[in-house]
Amino acid sequence: MIIERARVPLRRWQQAAVAMGSAIGALVDPRRADLIAALGETTGKPAFEMVLERMKKSEEGRAILLERPRVVSEQVGHAWDLPDNTFGAAYAKFMGSRNFSPDDRPPVRFMETDELAYVATRAREVHDLWHTLFGLPTNLIGESALKVIEFEQMYLPMCMLSVIGGTVRFNEKQRSMFLKHYLPWAARAGRQCTDLMCVYYERHFSEDLEQVRRNWGIIPAPQHPK
Repeated sequence: MIIERARVPLRRWQQAAVAMGSAIGALVDPRRADLIAALGETTGKPAFEMVLERMKKSEEGRAILLERPRVVSEQVGHAWDLPDNTFGAAYAKFMGSRNFSPDDRPPVRFMETDELAYVATRAREVHDLWHTLFGLPTNLIGESALKVIEFEQMYLPMCMLSVIGGTVRFNEKQRSMFLKHYLPWAARAGRQCTDLMCVYYERHFSEDLEQVRRNWGIIPAPQHPK
């Protein structure tokens, strides 16, 4: 499938300028998904190239690259009709309870090739599937913990920058909880599980959620400390 919007070719100095501007803007307003996305693209090319090579060595990864599935309403809408115990139903519940849409992700604009653009798109679109698998909320602690997992999986510099930006905004209680409970768990969970960019999630929507967690070595997030 073609990535829908035209990419923007950038010279190196332009990439640096976009990266710096995006980093500053994202720190000022971490809700700006477009700035976080631009930062990930302009600083993440080597990481996405490594992910691409790993996908080419994996059977499911090669199938993903060949068929280029998209986590968009048109292709994953059937998840809302699956039995309650399934991975797909858990994803649908996660999205519906927050009034999220699979179509809300900003498009990839700064990757040099179609293949890398798709890998970056895939990484962006499976974010909420990872929330579902790890049982992470979408608050500041949950998003920061997932960024640690994403870093362990893909080594994207943007992920660590996002964690640093998140911890700056924690209050004292949140910071203590994150450093004591969520950070060590996320680092271990991200290293211990399977290569999540090589999983063809859509093929497993009808499977039991707990079973796919076991199959992929997923350690669910710690319960909120009392």
